[in-house]
Amino acid sequence: MKSKYAVIKASSRVLKSTPHKLNLVAGLVRNKKVSFATVQLRFCEKKAADLITKVLNSAIANAQHNYGLDVDDLYIKEVLVGKSFTLRRVCPKAMGRANRVNKYYSNITIKLEEIV
Repeated sequence: MKSKYAVIKASSRVLKSTPHKLNLVAGLVRNKKVSFATVQLRFCEKKAADLITKVLNSAIANAQHNYGLDVDDLYIKEVLVGKSFTLRRVCPKAMGRANRVNKYYSNITIKLEEIV
């Protein structure tokens, strides 16, 4: 059944982490209740967990402030992790050679929905 409210969402752009690393942590909380997801992220020992926690807390605040929803009635409908830009740097090597070092950035969008 659909909720009477629009989908609540929050996003963050240009996060200094690779999409692959963020997606590993995002898989822990997809399609879970918000209360369970916050506990999972709190005890996860990866840097990506802190980044996802910030976006999730923003989505929860949006639900409470904009729609007056209770946190216990929310679940995570979707966690989208995508590529942002890539910084390309050069690392000098022996005999005048150089290697490229890619520094990846990511975007996260979290969509919440009310349990009916």
